[in-house]
Amino acid sequence: MYQLNFLNKENDLNKIIKKHKKERNNLSILFVSLWDKYSTSLVDQLKDKYKENKEGEPLFIVDSFFMPHSFVIYNTTKIPHLIQLRRDGADSDDYLSIVMRKLRV
Repeated sequence: MYQLNFLNKENDLNKIIKKHKKERNNLSILFVSLWDKYSTSLVDQLKDKYKENKEGEPLFIVDSFFMPHSFVIYNTTKIPHLIQLRRDGADSDDYLSIVMRKLRV
């Protein structure tokens, strides 16, 4: 289960990453674009599945229109791109089928 959080400011993402470094809690970051049909479809599926969910692991959705410079943090060149930050490290996936399987949609 995921708790969806849409980010609009790059400063918010920086705060989240800094907080993760201190607390080492599990979280995921999904990089998407409004102009990509696969990204918009994935976001729509996520909204349908997790719209009412207030518990679970946070999933922060970063859009290239509002936060273009944030894509540099994890060297994002393909979208959708899922970063999962865990206690023991980070996992990066940019293949659509793997991203969808990990997000359970």
